[in-house]
Amino acid sequence: MALWGGRFEENVAEATQEFGASLPVDRTLYKQDIAGSKAHAAMLAAQGIISADDEQAIRAGLEGIEADIDAGRFVFDINDEDIHMAIESELTRRIGEAGARLHTGRSRNDQVATDTRLAAKALARDLMEANLRLRRTIVDAARAAGDTVLPGMTHLQHAQPVRFAHHLLAYAWMFARDFDRVHAAFDAADANPLGAAALAGTSYPLDRQMTARALGFSRVIENSLDAVSDRDFLLDLEYACAVMAVHLSRLAEEIVLWSSQEFGFITLSDAFSTGSSIMPQKKNPDFAELIRGKTGRVEGDLVQLLTTLKGLPLAYNKDMQEDKEGALDAAHTLLASLGVMTGMVGTWTVNAPRMREVMHRGHLAATDVADYLAKRGMPFREAHAVVGRLVLEAEKAGVDIAELPFEAFQAASELFEPDITAALDIDGVVAARTTQGGTAPEAVAAQLALVEQGLQESADQLAALSPVVAMGQGA
Repeated sequence: MALWGGRFEENVAEATQEFGASLPVDRTLYKQDIAGSKAHAAMLAAQGIISADDEQAIRAGLEGIEADIDAGRFVFDINDEDIHMAIESELTRRIGEAGARLHTGRSRNDQVATDTRLAAKALARDLMEANLRLRRTIVDAARAAGDTVLPGMTHLQHAQPVRFAHHLLAYAWMFARDFDRVHAAFDAADANPLGAAALAGTSYPLDRQMTARALGFSRVIENSLDAVSDRDFLLDLEYACAVMAVHLSRLAEEIVLWSSQEFGFITLSDAFSTGSSIMPQKKNPDFAELIRGKTGRVEGDLVQLLTTLKGLPLAYNKDMQEDKEGALDAAHTLLASLGVMTGMVGTWTVNAPRMREVMHRGHLAATDVADYLAKRGMPFREAHAVVGRLVLEAEKAGVDIAELPFEAFQAASELFEPDITAALDIDGVVAARTTQGGTAPEAVAAQLALVEQGLQESADQLAALSPVVAMGQGA
């Protein structure tokens, strides 16, 4: 009979027991569950609700169980339903009556909320650390890029030339925002629900501030109904994961393109490539493609939880048992993707000459030619039309606009002078973008300094996080 089976005459049928069990998922939260139980027992003893001897026996028993799970010696039984029951049942078997007193003043409702919040904090911290490693790798790649330029694109068509470092730093800024989103999810989870009991609090004189301090929570949740029914913190975490996965997918798509023969901008390390079972010449960017593919999985986890939570009345409902699997999957999938992306970026070889070679396709200097006319008094829209006609002439001749003779420019407008050739120089075009956030060397250098400052700020924020209970491995 289950621990809650006192009012029942029969056991749950085996099929429904397996259907209702969350143990296959929440067993990975054993360290969080044990930490919560130890904090709860210490508080009960401090408040005189259980004896000091009972508290010591509970602590020793829990530590023994944790060691056994860590070592893989613990045998889980699906009949225990969830990690809470599995640990409490075994504790009572090991230490007797003292174990049965552990659940005084709490419910599985506030217990599971506590475990889940502790796990969310641990996962968020791990994600922040992985995010920071990737950003550092991107910054290193940007520094190594030097004065390398490549075609900046819109609609996947050549648009304007940019420094490769500038292009990479765009991703550094994306991932910096992702760090902030995960940090916000950490803060959302950093609140103690323990002591809310089933939904209404308890008549025992619990000290919720004491358990908050013991578990590393920065605050106590003030409303007991909210404490057991809230999963916003998981939505925050999964949303942060989904957005970061999208950013990884965008970079992965660029890697797939850049490493193709058509582009040839980068060569991936053999460690981050695969071959073909039939075509011996192939070197495939499979891992970039997998990151791109796994993004849909992470996004699906967010949609699943949103759908599960909609329309649930207060307080706890069994539907909420479905809260953890998606969150764990999203975080672990993203952690793996971040690690692989960091490895790919850190080991690729950049083909700067190839990038330079293709700069003479797509009329990349066209905007600067129009600006040349506008700076000499021609309305920009008129200048746009003049240059458009020059581009058409160049395409009919099978050349880039920069390869047209000066006579063609002179025929298009008397405002053109021989110095127009300076406006057609790719390095000059890049160097002219001196506005804040632009692609000129000095603008990129200033941006790089800001990104590196952001890295240090993120590292400081990581160091200042409230304590976490690390995820266990032995389960």
